[in-house]
Order: sequence, then C-alpha cells, then structure tokens
Amino acid sequence: MIITRATEYAIRAVLYMSKFPTGNIILKKDICRTQDVTPAFLTKVFQPLVKDGIIGSQRGVGGGFYLKLEPKDITVYDIFKAQEDPLYINKCLVEEGCCERDKFCPVHDAWSDVRASMIEKLSSYDFATLVKEEEQKMQQTISMRTNGCSNTAT
Repeated sequence: MIITRATEYAIRAVLYMSKFPTGNIILKKDICRTQDVTPAFLTKVFQPLVKDGIIGSQRGVGGGFYLKLEPKDITVYDIFKAQEDPLYINKCLVEEGCCERDKFCPVHDAWSDVRASMIEKLSSYDFATLVKEEEQKMQQTISMRTNGCSNTAT
C-alpha cells in the first residue's frame, strides 16, 4: 500500500501549520512555497480536511488556512482518513459477506488484524509530537554538521 500524493502533501502541510498557534491564518502562498505545492493542488488537498473540521479557510486578501484543532488532537490517521479512508487492505474487508471465503479463511482475520494495527499505529502519531521530533532531528543535523566541520578544521 502506498499513500496518495495528496495524502503526503496534506500530512506535510498540516505538519507545517502545526508550528503556528491554532487558529492563526497561514497564507496560502506561504504553505505552497514551503511545501513546494501549487495553489490549485493545495486547495484540492485541503478540501477534505476542511470538510472534516481539521482546518479552516479564510478567503480574500490576507486569507489562507488555519488549524481548527490543536496539533496534539490531530493524528496522521485523521489526515489519512480525510484523504483516502476507509483503509482496506483487501477487498474482503470492504463489506461483510462480499467474499464467500471470509467465514472460514484465516487470511481474512489476518487482514483484519493488520488493518486494525495500521489504524492504531497511524492514530498514535499526533502533530504536536511530530513537530517536536522534527525540531530534535533538525538540531541533531545542525549539531552533526557543526561538529563534523569543526573536527576537519583542526
């Protein structure tokens, strides 16, 4: 399974927006510039998130998008769910009885367990934590570059 490009951009854009106070309008052009996405595609990507109440939009001069929820209350699964849900690993999970084997097939239960595990794991990543992790990784990268450069200069 590979997530769609729209889901990837939605996750990246929400991560970027999570660095700002909830409710603060972030200019569309700034989101597009930092995430390397066209305005038209960003609008398309954000439509399901607006519909699900994750982000809001403000039209007009100075308009843009804003988080309606605190980053700690938004998970990666929330974004995935808005973009591509339901998460089905196999067509036998779509509807009970759609597969004639689902009553006796042990793989059906395996697919069901995998689906539940994926949903649980994606739900465990909230955007407040992801912002902190990004900051830590950036600091580590800067530190490694600084230490690496100073070692070669001596």
